[in-house]
Amino acid sequence: MEPHVLRVYIEDQLLEVRQRGELVNSYPVSTSMFGTGNDEGSNKTPLGTFEISEKYGEGHPWNTIFKGRKPAGNWTDEGSLQEDDLILGRILRLSGLEPDNKNTFQRFIYIHGTNHENTIGSATSHGCIRMRRGDVAALYEIIPIGTRVYISATRPSSSPGNAQTVSH
Repeated sequence: MEPHVLRVYIEDQLLEVRQRGELVNSYPVSTSMFGTGNDEGSNKTPLGTFEISEKYGEGHPWNTIFKGRKPAGNWTDEGSLQEDDLILGRILRLSGLEPDNKNTFQRFIYIHGTNHENTIGSATSHGCIRMRRGDVAALYEIIPIGTRVYISATRPSSSPGNAQTVSH
């Protein structure tokens, strides 16, 4: 079976999962509220070609809080709105494959679950690509280390399969 490819479109706040060029699934995401860029400390979402270099969260509940990529307790949303931008459930760590984005690994740019699921679909992250906990857990199961990830500002107008099959 040919490997999967992930495509993230900043303008659409959408992550597509493709296999052999065909759209398999798509998920709403949240990218940086500061826009796109590769500068260290910018809190911007980088653009270009990447790969999944590390995965964290195997066997842990979707509400596991990760700090430094290590489990640090469980998050509960009962009765309180958490202000912190938590990394929850699963982490897919990105490494940049181009000269302009090679610092992505050192910037700790991830695809991860969030406690701010109500903001998914809008640019509200601090550089990472945030997803609903259930969505990132499903993605985690099918995406191996080494999977290519392409992040672009807009979707190419000639891209086949522009119909969105958004999972909830």
